[in-house]
Amino acid sequence: MSGATRVGFIGLGDMGAPMAKKLLDWSGGLTVCDTRPEAVQPFTEAGAEAAGSPAELAAKCGVICIAVVNDQQVRTVLTGENGVLSTAAPGTVVAVHSTIGDESAVEFARLCTERGVELVDAPISGGAAGANSGRLAVMAGGSESAVATAREPFRCFADLVVHAGEVGAGTRMKLARNLLHFISFTAATEAQRLAEAAGLDITALGKVVRHSDAVTGGAGSIMLRDTTAPIAEGDFWLPILTHVRELGEKDLSLALELGGRVGTELPLATLALSRFGDGLGVGQGEISAGWQPAPAAQRDRSGTAGASRGSIAGQEGTAAGQQDATLTAPDDSKESE
Repeated sequence: MSGATRVGFIGLGDMGAPMAKKLLDWSGGLTVCDTRPEAVQPFTEAGAEAAGSPAELAAKCGVICIAVVNDQQVRTVLTGENGVLSTAAPGTVVAVHSTIGDESAVEFARLCTERGVELVDAPISGGAAGANSGRLAVMAGGSESAVATAREPFRCFADLVVHAGEVGAGTRMKLARNLLHFISFTAATEAQRLAEAAGLDITALGKVVRHSDAVTGGAGSIMLRDTTAPIAEGDFWLPILTHVRELGEKDLSLALELGGRVGTELPLATLALSRFGDGLGVGQGEISAGWQPAPAAQRDRSGTAGASRGSIAGQEGTAAGQQDATLTAPDDSKESE
């Protein structure tokens, strides 16, 4: 591993500690800082230097990584008493790995610029598992030169580094990525409610989801186009994503019919059915266009769900093929711009 510049790491929590561990062999040396002595001790025992404050760390490091909790903590680390900007030399690059507001990133960059320091907003994705295995994704916002300076240290704990654009762009990309993450979590809870109401083992369902998503790539498997505009006739993606729409609308409509029978409301599925085709860029299909939601299922005296179900105008709308739609994505497992 090359790199003569000493790297500093501030914040040795659940994410910061495993990230910093990947920098212990950095040839320029590693200095760490945390308010908890017990968090610092394993690093000093492994050969890293400890700093008593962000200012002490910044005085000796050319690249500084910050992994604290929120905007206010980043501000304190940068501009507070004994903060980074009180001692950082001109040309120092500060990388903020915390998920903060994109406007905060721009403000912090301005404060850094006043001291001749460059800021890169560099939020991460991949969780503790990615941090421990060195397989995080870094979404970097900043100048070409600043991102280039920080890129090699980033490679110690990340196998994908994307230069998203100017300062703030890294955070905006992280927010879009986490939008998908937590909407999908909400969808997972809806799927669990349906499965539970249908008498299924929801832990077994979870195993199936994790297994199949590991194979297909999950939601990311459709995120291959460079625009969300409608797809034109003759475009390579038109038949592929039209087929995805047909399969998706079929399965969503069947899940909604099941929800009607077992008395489980599925608001995300209803919304997904109405917007799926347009979101793919191929427009609504026949199933979505003709879908009429069923009224809430009524229970009979025996406690079983009524048979009320949504209707599909004109036909049952069975899509061609029963297999899952899996798209082949380019190999983006390594560093990419």
